[in-house]
Amino acid sequence: MKIIDPHLHLFDLALGDYQWLKADQAPFWPDKHRIAKNFTEQDLTLTPPLTLAGFVHIEAGFDNQQPWREIAWLENHCQLPFRSIAMLDISLASAHFNQQLTKLMAFESVVGIRHILDEHALAILCNPNSQANLTTLAAHKLIFELQMPLTDTPALAQFMSILAKIPELKVCVNHAGWPVTDSKQHQLWFKNLTRLAEFTQVFIKCSGFEMFDRDYLAAWQRQIVRQCLAAFTVKRVMLASNFPLNILHSSYQNTWQNNTELLCSTTQRELVCFANAVSFYQLALT
Repeated sequence: MKIIDPHLHLFDLALGDYQWLKADQAPFWPDKHRIAKNFTEQDLTLTPPLTLAGFVHIEAGFDNQQPWREIAWLENHCQLPFRSIAMLDISLASAHFNQQLTKLMAFESVVGIRHILDEHALAILCNPNSQANLTTLAAHKLIFELQMPLTDTPALAQFMSILAKIPELKVCVNHAGWPVTDSKQHQLWFKNLTRLAEFTQVFIKCSGFEMFDRDYLAAWQRQIVRQCLAAFTVKRVMLASNFPLNILHSSYQNTWQNNTELLCSTTQRELVCFANAVSFYQLALT
């Protein structure tokens, strides 16, 4: 079975900054040393019946001031078909945003940007520059990777207001919108997930479960995936690895083996593990 991994990270600690991987910087995970090292395309190993046909590289803090440096490094080192999502601050003054976006668009692999919003989501989305810059992004038919907790109802309301004004903006929610295990908060997450799914230009990726719980149960992961499928339908959901962070829970092979076992039918597996990512990220497969 062919796999497209639509959310992974590769590191070169000699060339990139990666402030978040340093021991004295957040997140202060006791096991962070396990991923604070170089990872290349050669580490993405799958064995039959699984085959990695391509991937989408998501920015990893290589150089947030000059994000094109990460893309240049990737395009010089990767051999598999891939697309890249660059870091770009959507709250920048439009002139500065446009200047950086122009540099990024010169690279063949770039199909969009990510600006991690997380706990700052409301402030960033309320910045008047953000809507203008997302409008520019949409005009260039580029993707915005949304990383924020869907339990943040005020921020979500602000983002949906922006989506209503920019219906052509392609969006992909990262890490299933940070689902939680607390029952009351989980209900809020699913309610807001369903609201966001009403915007048909929004897709969602299920990954990053190891960031909630290193020992997460397959039953909980299956519940999250099924709820995402119920809200977004099988045509707008993708499974991903979040490599190399996935190794804090399981190997790359086991991560993908488990992903395929979450789905009931061959058709579901084909869409959620391969075809949806090929289409959404405009992957050119050889």
